[in-house]
Amino acid sequence: MNTTTLTVATGVLTASASYVGWWASLAPRSFYDSFPGLNRMWVGGDGPYNEHLVRDVGGLYLALAVAGVLAIAWRERRTTLLLGAAWTTFSVLHLGYHLHHLDDLAAVDAVGNVVALGGTLVLAVLLLVPARAGARTEVAA
Repeated sequence: MNTTTLTVATGVLTASASYVGWWASLAPRSFYDSFPGLNRMWVGGDGPYNEHLVRDVGGLYLALAVAGVLAIAWRERRTTLLLGAAWTTFSVLHLGYHLHHLDDLAAVDAVGNVVALGGTLVLAVLLLVPARAGARTEVAA
């Protein structure tokens, strides 16, 4: 995997985590009622509002965002692997849950949900791919 691809994947995952994290942490009711935005609702149909749960989700995403910022700043292969492993673990479980709970979503939302969550899994797995032969691994974030 080349350095640019790893940096872009890290950046997209970090931006995604920041978006979800700040929104869920600072405005949990809005997040519950309106996520992902654009007049769509992917969270509210999944049961009664629970501020504690939504704030915890926000904190989780913010932790992933902080790890992503550090991975970009440090540009070390071990840091990128750690970030990829954390995102992959989270993404497999998160996508797995949502794949079994798409029935209450409109078709466009079900597709959007699977594409968004599947996309984070693909990006996370990219961070786990070994560097190309001859690539400098100490600058592989």
